[in-house]
Amino acid sequence: MGFFKARYVRDYVAAAKLKAAVIWAAEIAAVLILGIVLAVGYGKITVMQEGSMDPTLNAGDVLLVDRMAYRFSTPKRGDIIVYKTGDDKKASTHIKRIIGLPGETIQIKDGQILIDGETYQENGEFPGIENAGVAETKVALDSGEYFVLGDNRNNSEDSRYADMGNIKKRNIIGKVWFIASPWSRFGFV
Repeated sequence: MGFFKARYVRDYVAAAKLKAAVIWAAEIAAVLILGIVLAVGYGKITVMQEGSMDPTLNAGDVLLVDRMAYRFSTPKRGDIIVYKTGDDKKASTHIKRIIGLPGETIQIKDGQILIDGETYQENGEFPGIENAGVAETKVALDSGEYFVLGDNRNNSEDSRYADMGNIKKRNIIGKVWFIASPWSRFGFV
C-alpha cells in the first residue's frame, strides 16, 4: 500500500509542478502580448537622424515616443516632440524642443529667447543663438501653434526658418520619453 501512496504523491506533485509551470508561461505570454499591443498602439519607435538635438539626443539614438501624450493634454514648454513637417502622410519627421506655446510671441534678440518680451531662462546650458532667422522680429503663435528649437541651437533647422515655421498641434506625433539604444545612453529623457 505504501508503494501506491508514494507513487500517488509523486504523480500529484509532478502534476502540480507542471500546472504551475503552464500557468507561469501563460502569464508571461499574456504580459508580453499586452506590452506589444500597448507599444504598437500607443507608442512609436524612431531614430534620431541628425545632430540638431545634441547633447540631449545624439544622431543614431533609438527613441521611444508616447503617441498618446497629447490626446488629453497639451504640449508643455520644454517637451521634446516628434512632429511631421506638414499634413502630407509622406512629410518628413523631426525631433525638437517646444519653446513657444499658443498665443505667445517669440523673438530672438542678441542670442537670447524672448517670450512675450521676457527673457526665457532655460533648464540646461544651451549656446547663444547666432542666427535668429524669422524670429529676429516677433513671431506670434496662433491657437494650436508651437515654436520649436533644436538643443544644438546653431546647427538646427527649426521654427526660425521660414520653410519649417511654427508647428501645428495636429502635426505632432508624440512626446519623446525614453532612449532605448545605445545602451550607454539607455534611460528616460
